[in-house]
Amino acid sequence: MKNNIVKDKSFDFAIRIVKLYQYLSIEKKEFVLSKQLLRSGTSIGAMVREAEHAESKNDFIHKFAIAQKEANESVYWLELLKATDYLNKNEFENINNDAISILKLITSIIKTTKSQIISKQPILKTNNLQFIINRR
Repeated sequence: MKNNIVKDKSFDFAIRIVKLYQYLSIEKKEFVLSKQLLRSGTSIGAMVREAEHAESKNDFIHKFAIAQKEANESVYWLELLKATDYLNKNEFENINNDAISILKLITSIIKTTKSQIISKQPILKTNNLQFIINRR
């Protein structure tokens, strides 16, 4: 079976987020920011999993776009936890690098899928102008 890098990375990231949430809530007694991070950080992988069974290419893109937003939100919560001294520099950089890596990977997948859709659409030529025919 083919390895799915984004699926594996987002699942591993979710595990790290759950462990970070446990650390922040038990050791640091921080419950609000860490809960927000828990929600956004674990939903990335959930949306990637949903995209595996998307009903169409557009549905696939939509689910990945939600995962992209959740990854970006996770970066925000990590930055806020660092800025408020709940995470030290090393703790922050390690997990933030993973979040940014996943965000870049998801963005690349969205761009590639969109370009595949556009390249498969028929082109109508009129008066030396080209128009892509939208099929929905």
